[in-house]
Amino acid sequence: MLDHLTLNVRDYARSKAFYQQALAPLGITLVMEYGEACGFGRGPKPDLWIGGRPSSFHTSEQWAVITPIHLAFAARSRDEVDAFHRAALAAGGRDFGAPGPRPAYHANYYGGFILDPDGHNIEAVYHAPVA
Repeated sequence: MLDHLTLNVRDYARSKAFYQQALAPLGITLVMEYGEACGFGRGPKPDLWIGGRPSSFHTSEQWAVITPIHLAFAARSRDEVDAFHRAALAAGGRDFGAPGPRPAYHANYYGGFILDPDGHNIEAVYHAPVA
């Protein structure tokens, strides 16, 4: 449904380093960079962009406040969720929910949550196949 998403960040270098380290266990790497903007993906096309400066579509009012959002990355296993959470903590993220089952969401939901340097709620989630 979505092609890509951009997060505004206050400290581009810090956020770029955070996402490089936190997303590596999910097989997501830096694939493009233009000035103070870079894109991450599992292949040659970026699916997530971060930017440290206003883009042509931003107004000064929009850039004045960075409103944290929730973003969930699809993991391919529970081990990837666990590795993401460890890597994100090591990269300076703050724990926002240790990896584990979330039966309130559905019976096969396994997720781990981190707050990034700007307070964005970043999750890795694995939806186990239904037996």
